Amino acid sequence: MNRPLALVEPRAGRTDGHYSRTLLALARAHGDALVVVPQLTPLALAAELGTAGATVATRPRGARAALLTTAAHWTAFCASALGTVCSPKRRPARVRRIPYQLRLLASALGEAADVRTARRLRPGTAVVVLTAAPGLHALVGLLGGPHLRFVHEITTTEDPSLRLLGRLAGRGRRKVLVLAPTQATRDRFVTRFPRLAVQVRPYGLADPEDRIGEEERAKARAARGLSERDTAIALVGGWWPEKDLLTVHRALAQLACPITLLVTGYPLDHQRLDGWAKLPNVRVVLEPSPASDTAVRELYAAADAVLVSRRRGVGKESGLVVDAVRFALPLLCSDHQPELSRALRGKPWVRLYPTGDSVRLAEALDALADQPLPRPGGDAAALLGIPTAADQVAFLTNRRPGEPR
Repeated sequence: MNRPLALVEPRAGRTDGHYSRTLLALARAHGDALVVVPQLTPLALAAELGTAGATVATRPRGARAALLTTAAHWTAFCASALGTVCSPKRRPARVRRIPYQLRLLASALGEAADVRTARRLRPGTAVVVLTAAPGLHALVGLLGGPHLRFVHEITTTEDPSLRLLGRLAGRGRRKVLVLAPTQATRDRFVTRFPRLAVQVRPYGLADPEDRIGEEERAKARAARGLSERDTAIALVGGWWPEKDLLTVHRALAQLACPITLLVTGYPLDHQRLDGWAKLPNVRVVLEPSPASDTAVRELYAAADAVLVSRRRGVGKESGLVVDAVRFALPLLCSDHQPELSRALRGKPWVRLYPTGDSVRLAEALDALADQPLPRPGGDAAALLGIPTAADQVAFLTNRRPGEPR
């Protein structure tokens, strides 16, 4: 019997990323979780959560949670209103940063309201914020109460005014346990917030039943006009700054063997996609975004390998690497992060290439035509330390803020 669990996902209304999938997987594994999500969460996701046995809350419960939610909405409104006023480059950096600081404050207030809502609906339960803001952690603990929080990356810093607010909320530190998906993220976090408890814990999940079967693979390839001899590469996810698409662009122009590029995500550079489609050895198959989890799975099912290309030094967890393990697909990956490279090196289903080296990437893509990589075995997730949903639920319900690091 699982202990009580409340899952808070501030980004459940977004179509990019792995937010809804991880939320659903944890809800299914627990069977009776409380899930706190924004009011704009898609009805289909709320229905799936209900089918998984979860109780879904989209509104604040209690006067303090309602007050915090209102404050978060007004702060976010002010951030948006000031965005165009403060953004011109001629303005000092401290002025240009004001909207970002307000958005960070709005996120913290909203998270505190959600944590309070979860604790009011189910007192004594373990509360977990699955995609937490990158700052003001103590403030969320002080205003919301004890909880665990996944911090995936540090995307902005706290200016003096927010650092002062964090110091005033210092008592809230004892109510927070931060979970960093990678050691690199943890190292960055403890440099910024040395007085907060933080532990490395993967966020991505891989369950044995997620593995793509041969029959499913054959159907997906046939639907996209792929024969057994064709080579198809999955390029999934939005083209954010940490992605190294320039190296991919240069590699595709050097190919000696034809490939089909299976693309989905948001945002994408459609002008560049059109350019790729005109290259002699590239065929582009685009799955329009936002794509459902089923559509993304079908795209992966048609692929011979997953391509991960990142800029050097990017240390946050790669959802695409987790997807390769989860769906049992070979992986082509840049060696952008030493910790990840050490974990992947020597695996027969992985080909690492030097970050930014388009020649080596082109060679790796060409080699797939003559020497396809084997699919990862059933033990790949365990070897890389990727938990199952049941493992994650057990971990989250047995950890409490204030415990030793």
